[in-house]
Amino acid sequence: MNYMFLPYKRYFDFSGRSRRKEYWLFVLFYTVVLIGLMILDSQLGLGGYAESYGDFGDGSMSVGFSLAGGVLSTIWACLHLIPALAAGIRRMHDQDKSGWFILIPFYNLVLLCIEGTRGPNRFGPDPKGGGEAQVFS
Repeated sequence: MNYMFLPYKRYFDFSGRSRRKEYWLFVLFYTVVLIGLMILDSQLGLGGYAESYGDFGDGSMSVGFSLAGGVLSTIWACLHLIPALAAGIRRMHDQDKSGWFILIPFYNLVLLCIEGTRGPNRFGPDPKGGGEAQVFS
């Protein structure tokens, strides 16, 4: 659970390394709250909308759901731009890659999913290696 909120403790920290667990739990938390705020935006009439549809016309079936954000979800996204970017860059550092690799579309997704380099690299010590003390330092 601490890993989920660790990017907030390291808000402007673009140096060092982050493990996969920290990055993906942060992404999960961010996404769940964003979807909740999008639904709340649509219910409060703050610019968002949520709709579902079904078409059972000529024997074929089409079902869908659409969700768009409004004021609350936009504020949430803006407030989390920097910690999300910092966590992504630290994740690139765990792969012993420059933070600029986050700009390469599909390659960065692969780097975000695979295990980082074992042991220390040029960006710092292994976040898995020394336990909790190194993660929070």
